Amino acid sequence: MTAAASEADDRIIRESGIDARIALIVQPVLKAIGFRLVRVQLTGQNGLTLQIMAEREDGTMTVEDCEEVSRAVSPALDVEDPIEKAYHLEVSSPGIDRPLVRKSDFTTWTGHLVKLETSVLVGDRKRFKGKIAEADADGILIERDKAAYGEEPTVRVPYDAIAEARLVLTDDLIRDALSKDNRARKEARKRRGEAEDAAEENETEQES
Repeated sequence: MTAAASEADDRIIRESGIDARIALIVQPVLKAIGFRLVRVQLTGQNGLTLQIMAEREDGTMTVEDCEEVSRAVSPALDVEDPIEKAYHLEVSSPGIDRPLVRKSDFTTWTGHLVKLETSVLVGDRKRFKGKIAEADADGILIERDKAAYGEEPTVRVPYDAIAEARLVLTDDLIRDALSKDNRARKEARKRRGEAEDAAEENETEQES
């Protein structure tokens, strides 16, 4: 399987229509500068707002990163011009209570509370809230937050039935997210330090 096929297979909630066209434009731009596209969404908020949600491969996303992404994707969007009307570009991080859009997202956040909607009935329901108990190649197992009388305490939801999913903000999620973020930032600083050391050594060799 190619890297492109693997990435496509990992995608759960696919953009449609104009969102899909924009995603095809910005995704290679983001990848080239070391970012991962999380979601594209064009809304009617404040006229038209194009929200591009992104993060670095290590999961971090600073204000400076948002500015870098905005500078990178704006020229590509201007050239392709997928939106006929004037719009406002908004670049943001996924946030702690992030949307889950890939199989790997559900695996990463197993054990945390999620709210999701399905495109078809799953066990006579389309809306669920519960803890992600398992995530495999085909779907997820949810432990219901509050099972109604007669309902099973768990429900299996296939990935292809998921229309939208988002983490629910809890104390456990905040602690876990901050822990992941701190580890990612330490690794990023370490890599930057190694790169700076290599550059300094190269400059020293050239001077000598």
